[in-house]
Amino acid sequence: MNTSLATKYIEIQGVEQSFKTKKGPFCALQDINLTVAKGEFVTLIGHSGCGKSTLLNLMAGLTTPTQGTLLCANREIAGPGPERAVVFQNHSLLPWLTCFENVYLAVERVFSANENKGKLKARTEAALAMVGLTPAAHKRPGEISGGMKQRVGIARALSMEPKVLLLDEPFGALDALTRARLQDELLQIVASTQSTVVMVTHDVDEAVLLSDRIVMLTNGPAATIGEVLQVDLPRPRSRVALAEDLRYLGGRKAVIDFLYTRQAHVEKAA
Repeated sequence: MNTSLATKYIEIQGVEQSFKTKKGPFCALQDINLTVAKGEFVTLIGHSGCGKSTLLNLMAGLTTPTQGTLLCANREIAGPGPERAVVFQNHSLLPWLTCFENVYLAVERVFSANENKGKLKARTEAALAMVGLTPAAHKRPGEISGGMKQRVGIARALSMEPKVLLLDEPFGALDALTRARLQDELLQIVASTQSTVVMVTHDVDEAVLLSDRIVMLTNGPAATIGEVLQVDLPRPRSRVALAEDLRYLGGRKAVIDFLYTRQAHVEKAA
């Protein structure tokens, strides 16, 4: 996807983020300029401490920048909103509620002013069905696996019909097979919902498999965008078919070179 030709949906203009510490101001991000097109899947990747999650939190409106502006659909991001749903690595489910009830809370908050309980129930059931959790709808978080908990978190986010899905390493705590299965499911969900997605990851293969573009951040402090890689792979994507695809391998090599050659050198010199 070429963002110069597509609709600009998220715009980040000259953003800097600093935090007050006992040792004085700490600059986490500086000079961040990025545009995400409507319907685009962008991943943020970089070493620990490079500000990936900080940047995602800014897009979510959970924090405000020290300098610069963030826009979503030409409106300034001044706080959280239902058009931007967030899925964290920690699923953040309420343990005393069932899967259905955890999702229903989000649906009720967004749609209850205009819809009756029957419609809210139908929305909740549809979101759980989208992630294959209908059989577990009435189980509590303590009764399901880690992968299923993450599916509930994704269902909760999707139930709000967000324009933007913000994912902060949602599969980071899962085993390799569960992670791969959820990655494949996410590809199918995004294809059907046409959501705009920004995802934080440490996983190079995950970034190349899922993304239209990979935004590579330099090492912190004062991290910035070092390089943006266009992933020129057709959709729908199959991990098996891509395993020996030269374009996939080339993208993977480019990200590894940035992270472990160019940024590793910067880290040692610091």
